[in-house]
Amino acid sequence: MRVIRPGDLGTRDIETWRELRAKSGAPAHPFMEPEFALAVGRVRPHARVAVISDGTGRTAGFLPFERGRLGRGRAIGLGVSDVQGAVLRPGFAPAARELLRGCGLSAWEFDNLEEGQTLFEPAAARSYPSYVIDVGDGYESYEKALRAGSPKFLRTTLAKERKLGREAGEVRLVLDERDPEMLRTLMGWKSAQYRRTGRRDRFAKPWIRDLTEFLFHTRAPGCSGLLSVLYAGGRPVAAHFGLRSRTVLSCWFPAYDPEFAKFSPGLILHLRMARAAADDGIGMLDMGRGAAEYKDALKTGELTVYEGASVAPGAGAALRWLGREPSRRAHGFVRDRPRLAGLAQRGLARAGRLRGPKRP
Repeated sequence: MRVIRPGDLGTRDIETWRELRAKSGAPAHPFMEPEFALAVGRVRPHARVAVISDGTGRTAGFLPFERGRLGRGRAIGLGVSDVQGAVLRPGFAPAARELLRGCGLSAWEFDNLEEGQTLFEPAAARSYPSYVIDVGDGYESYEKALRAGSPKFLRTTLAKERKLGREAGEVRLVLDERDPEMLRTLMGWKSAQYRRTGRRDRFAKPWIRDLTEFLFHTRAPGCSGLLSVLYAGGRPVAAHFGLRSRTVLSCWFPAYDPEFAKFSPGLILHLRMARAAADDGIGMLDMGRGAAEYKDALKTGELTVYEGASVAPGAGAALRWLGREPSRRAHGFVRDRPRLAGLAQRGLARAGRLRGPKRP
């Protein structure tokens, strides 16, 4: 086994990674491609990739990770990566503890482990649905399913789109907007949204901002940055930045201009994105884990992701895990109880208002 920085992957390593991933049978999520690991490696100095060999010396897999103090490992890009795991040759099944030992890790933590990662699934503490939109049969089939399953939602959203057009001007979507200024506009909207709702502003972290900007310029078959912008009368009203492969769009950062909130521009954006994505050969939009009303209305199904940590034998790893698990269980306790979750949500919103700028 070799443990190297992502930037030290050779051309053959990258080709092998892509080949193994293509043979996995899993959805072609961009987060599982070498380009994502390479991008994180540019902004996270402790990013590493384990290049795993079989008994014959041939490369049989890869595990991207970040190494922390005392050998604590975590999925590469943890906190922003929506799909995580190892990329292994079908049928190749190394022991998790041997893999961790070879990486010099006492534990490997994940929060969006991909379904089917049998190497690490036994270590999962919780599972979550990741909501998806299936447009593999074309947008018309998807809209037909919406009319049957969410008729009021679809009718209301289309009515708001028409009203937006009447009041603000022609509504149009640019699926692949290449203007960097629009990416900065989106990040500004998203940061403001985080603050309004009392959540941690991801873009306040330089590495996340730098990662997003780098991926915006990444163009590879398995992982390309995709900025989609909804315009009304030539003015941007909503936008989304995500990563796409040929067949999957991993939804990442959606936001809108609060001035147009009454039109629900984010919902209009998602419907327009679904149509344009289907026309461009994308078969699935993965909206990620985390319950939200708009996801319930838009989804056609769910995938499963897992949260937990694979812990190597040893007192240090065990103590680290025991120290973290109560917090994980407490968060799960609140999430599983709607009334408590609602109180927590309102508390976050109040905190966000208190932290916001004071009015004169």
